[in-house]
Amino acid sequence: MITLEQSYARCRTLNRRYGTTYYWSTKALPRVKRHHVWALYGFCRYADDIVDDLGSGAPTDVRAKALADFGDRFFVDLEEGDSDDDVLKAVVHTVRAFRIDPDCFRRFLRSMTMDLTVSAYETWDDLLVYMDGSAAVIGEMMLPILEPTSAAATAHAQDLGNAFQLTNFLRDVNEDLDRGRVYVPQADLRRFGADPWLRRATPEWQAVMAFEIERCRALYRSADIGLALLPPSSVRGIRAARILYAGILERIEAQGGDVFSRRARVPTWRKALTVGRLAAGGRRREALG
Repeated sequence: MITLEQSYARCRTLNRRYGTTYYWSTKALPRVKRHHVWALYGFCRYADDIVDDLGSGAPTDVRAKALADFGDRFFVDLEEGDSDDDVLKAVVHTVRAFRIDPDCFRRFLRSMTMDLTVSAYETWDDLLVYMDGSAAVIGEMMLPILEPTSAAATAHAQDLGNAFQLTNFLRDVNEDLDRGRVYVPQADLRRFGADPWLRRATPEWQAVMAFEIERCRALYRSADIGLALLPPSSVRGIRAARILYAGILERIEAQGGDVFSRRARVPTWRKALTVGRLAAGGRRREALG
């Protein structure tokens, strides 16, 4: 049977392999908190793999059943207080240790289920319904681990989750088209006369990308308010993530909105430098009392 340490190590591997920006940000968190964040990532990655990578062309009903079975197993294991799954063992331990609301995971799984049948969203409000479970709820899951000083942090944590998600949507337009999905609201595409299926950074496409980038930055500005409500030990990791994800938007802008010919990336050296500076600054402040 897998040990708890091995399960957390498995979640860490998933985070390091598939969520490099997020993973680098966790390095600015206290060591005692990092593995719990990796566990939450492991849960999300597990479900995402079922939706997108369950075999080659697996039928929708097969994916839906696998996702439902995964959710059922998680909630049974959570009720029992332990799991023998190599990922869920750590997740159950983290959820119970920090008393994370199980409904957060139901909302997340509901949005993952939407990905099985919904390929586009008409309006921003429609997309927000999906993002409630795919992004905003991640911020809520994180809060008990981050230990904010005020309940007012919740709304700003949701906005940060949405900002991260929208950043990923804009970066990954090309990959999402390969899966038959478009996460840029259809109403926005019509407003600017943009067609992502052309897979070219036309003037119309550049205009809609500029609009969505500004929308994303408004979410980041709200999230910044919430950073002041986190203790210094937690804020460093979240600030690192905020800087690095916002850096992806800057890369998209520098590419003229062209997310088709190359993927917007923040280089590893910049991730390391950002995290190192924040961690070192935090240590200096703590040493000064």
